[in-house]
Amino acid sequence: MPLLPGAEPFRQQGGRTGVLLVHGFTGSPQSMRPWAERLAAAGLTVSLPLLPGHGTRWQDMQLTRWEDWYAEVDRGLRELAEQCDQVFVCALSMGGSLALHLAAQHGPAVAGLVLVNPSVRSDNPASVLLPVLRHLVPSIPGVANDIALDGAAEVGYDRTPLHAAWSLGRLWQTVQAELAEVRQPVLLLHSPQDHVVSPANSALVLARISSTDVTELLCERSYHVATLDHDAELIFEASLDFIRRLAPLATAEAENHLG
Repeated sequence: MPLLPGAEPFRQQGGRTGVLLVHGFTGSPQSMRPWAERLAAAGLTVSLPLLPGHGTRWQDMQLTRWEDWYAEVDRGLRELAEQCDQVFVCALSMGGSLALHLAAQHGPAVAGLVLVNPSVRSDNPASVLLPVLRHLVPSIPGVANDIALDGAAEVGYDRTPLHAAWSLGRLWQTVQAELAEVRQPVLLLHSPQDHVVSPANSALVLARISSTDVTELLCERSYHVATLDHDAELIFEASLDFIRRLAPLATAEAENHLG
């Protein structure tokens, strides 16, 4: 099946500090591409995979489950770990759940997390109907493209496949149960005006993780896909500062890259 324009994965070799970027549910690498390119331009080794079932048509996603999405980011982390001294994970929305699961499962192999509007719980009371509804209705209207910036657009599905949505709920349950195992430094950025993921998601993450190095920033002018919105520059710069603080080698690599 041909990929949607802009949905292709991105990878660029840099120095010994690696970054894995994880896109959101029904989205694609396009929503993270400017961020990935900024990190790569700073001399970091960057990997932005396309999650299984994404980037083509929503019907393809019906055949996938959260374990498939996680297997792809797990593989990406392991590949970066073979080449890099430290690996950070940057994630948007449902990618935040996958990133938190990586952190809980891999421990020190994940040097730090940058989470943007992480999705870790259901905000829709009707989700309790999904176990039955998914067998009766294949999809509902999509959640892509919640962006305040005029002219910006997210490449994602216009329908939400319900088998996949049901599996997403299983991922949330898994991640909620292991949040206390997350001890890595965390930079969490979230939008007060998010029409897809409520602020209660970020509050839950901050309340339950065991990390002692935690920074919270607000994306005041952005909606859900803040990586393509007014606060994109804030995300890019704050994440670079976060990585350079925790990985001194990253600063030297940036100087060598520019010099």
